[in-house]
Amino acid sequence: MPEVSIDLNMVRVTNEEFVKKAEACAPKLHKTVVKPVSIVDIVKTDGVYPEVNKKDVVENLTKYHLSKGDKLCLDFGDHQVGYVTLKLNSVGSPQDAPAFFRLKFGEIAKEMTEDSADYDGWISRGWIQEEFIHVDVLPAELKLPRRYAFRYMEIEAIDTSLKWQMVVEDVTCVSVSAVSMDQVVHVESEDEMIRRLDQVSLRTLMNCMQSVFEDGPKRDRRLWLGDLRLQALANYDTFKNYDLVKRCLYLFAAQTREDGLVSACLFTEPKFIVDDTFLLDYSMFFGATLLDYYKASGDMETLRDLSKCAYRQMEIAKEQFDEKKLMKSSEGFWAFIDWTEGLDKQAAMQGVYVFCAKKVREIAEILGDTEKAAELSAEAKEKTEAARKYLLDAESGLFVSGAENQINYASQVWMVLAGVVDTEEGTQILDRVSELKPEKGMVSPYMNHHYVEALLICGKKDQALEYMKYYWGGMINSGADTFWELYNPENPAESPYGSSIVNSYCHAWSCTPTYLLRKYYLV
Repeated sequence: MPEVSIDLNMVRVTNEEFVKKAEACAPKLHKTVVKPVSIVDIVKTDGVYPEVNKKDVVENLTKYHLSKGDKLCLDFGDHQVGYVTLKLNSVGSPQDAPAFFRLKFGEIAKEMTEDSADYDGWISRGWIQEEFIHVDVLPAELKLPRRYAFRYMEIEAIDTSLKWQMVVEDVTCVSVSAVSMDQVVHVESEDEMIRRLDQVSLRTLMNCMQSVFEDGPKRDRRLWLGDLRLQALANYDTFKNYDLVKRCLYLFAAQTREDGLVSACLFTEPKFIVDDTFLLDYSMFFGATLLDYYKASGDMETLRDLSKCAYRQMEIAKEQFDEKKLMKSSEGFWAFIDWTEGLDKQAAMQGVYVFCAKKVREIAEILGDTEKAAELSAEAKEKTEAARKYLLDAESGLFVSGAENQINYASQVWMVLAGVVDTEEGTQILDRVSELKPEKGMVSPYMNHHYVEALLICGKKDQALEYMKYYWGGMINSGADTFWELYNPENPAESPYGSSIVNSYCHAWSCTPTYLLRKYYLV
């Protein structure tokens, strides 16, 4: 298990007024009744992803009489998030034993071919979407209390008896979301892949917009601050649900650590409470997310309310620099940046600090706080100069990170995004790192988003579009209806958790192609 920055002795400080303002923005969820579209067979292949073959029309569902060991797999046609109801009956002799069956749900077909008994990862196996159920008397209507995220649903009869068989008469899912696809105008293009990038992005975002912006509806079903920043950007250009972003910002500010540090994530059930996990880059992104929200909504009251929280994150981050004005490289999971194993995060975090200092300075300028604006301007300038003096390697022309002078993508990307280099320098740096292809690459859609945006900032629109088609298009070509938590084209089965069976295949930090297309191409 990796190290994580957990503070078990955390003292939480709550602002009840902020809690009230957050709750006032709680959405009423849209509900849509969805039925399966076909009966399918999912067949393992020599590759990572299985084949999905249509077996029968769903109208013939009742013709399947399930005895011990029989399986039936239903395809709902697209990724769903919601609550499932089954109508069950029996055929043959009178029912002389309980119906004993297993339900298995999968966001992608690959999950349906994996055996949960083989799972040996470090994340709780409780996230694996399967249920073992006994029903004493049939016919029965079974309403499952849990919410599931899935496209495929498999029913396996573990046992009936020699005298009778189980019949599935009907299956429905009440899908839920804070938004509706009817609210969005889709991207039009003669290029089918561009249309699909937009469609799959929107489906991903919609299914993660619940009572808060969830990271993923399968797992962890939590609000994460770094994820929120990207989800919100995509939302402003699509669903335009400003209240949900406002709710999430107030929740993060409503309960902090004793010193004012914002947590990396929070829970809303069974009650609102922030987690005891901290990521310094996520904390700093509070201010950037707040500024983005203000620019999209014009909500001055929220900007004013939450500005002090944004200031405080930068004050705490300021303490993490050494005498050279370089971000200290800490032990453990002190920052996220990306999941790349062995990634040195010092230089990328230097860039994140400069990026966020400029965003929070802008907040101060809007509010007329000249002293704070001047302070943050000086901070950004000082840390920029330090980055260029100590981290920009003259020989390679690239930024290096940590004691071993590691060259990685993340360092270059965040220096470009932060404006540590101008667009001409940034273009050269991105060209060099792409040519070098350093060992420490990018594995999360989160990091890949930042790489693409760096390309776009440097005017490399053609390269950025081709990369989106390569990276997110790779998921689509592998059968994705929603974009995934993790995708490594060079190792498609990769998982940060020890097994892909607990990977999230609808993860909203990967929804940003719809935002990138709208911001940089539809102008």
